[in-house]
Amino acid sequence: MRVFIGAAALCVMLAAAPSFAQAPAQPAAPQPQAAAPPVQRPFPTGTKYAFVNIQRIAAESAAGKTLAGKVQALNQQKVNELNEKNKALQASQQKLEAGASVLSPTAVAQLQKDIERQQIDIQRFTEDAQQDVTNLQTQLQDEFQLRLTPIIQQLATERGLHMLFSVVDSGLVWADPSLDISVEVIQRFDAAGVPAASAPPPKPANP
Repeated sequence: MRVFIGAAALCVMLAAAPSFAQAPAQPAAPQPQAAAPPVQRPFPTGTKYAFVNIQRIAAESAAGKTLAGKVQALNQQKVNELNEKNKALQASQQKLEAGASVLSPTAVAQLQKDIERQQIDIQRFTEDAQQDVTNLQTQLQDEFQLRLTPIIQQLATERGLHMLFSVVDSGLVWADPSLDISVEVIQRFDAAGVPAASAPPPKPANP
């Protein structure tokens, strides 16, 4: 079973970072009233198989929310840093355009070199930022899985299950909702507490 701790896709956010124009605010559409959640039927007595939804556990459990927040925080930090680099690049380009006719050839050449350096720096920063977020996401996924697996195994043993399916991995198309033990897994997971996730290893210094 593999869990994916979600965050906004960094590649999409980074691609959008150079754009500074703000779209006009749109009036909020009226929100329909949420329907009452369906009542969970009790697990059938004597049943020897069940299933869990790992993605739901990751999305609704306290541990999953905490770890997802860490990924999202790093993602946003990188996006903010990239925005600042793009602003500096934009300022250099505007300076070159405004002074191209009055600056000396030496000054123009220096500005062009600065702009090329900034463009290379942005490209490298983008690649490094994507890798940093991916590394943290992978690390936290592994930690999440390591803590979740014993809880699922314990619950399956207590119920005397012979088989336990993962909705994400098994290709399950339909099953009786009463066989879903995800809610109970979430409750036990939350009861176990949310330990602090270890920090990602520091990156080696560039030569």
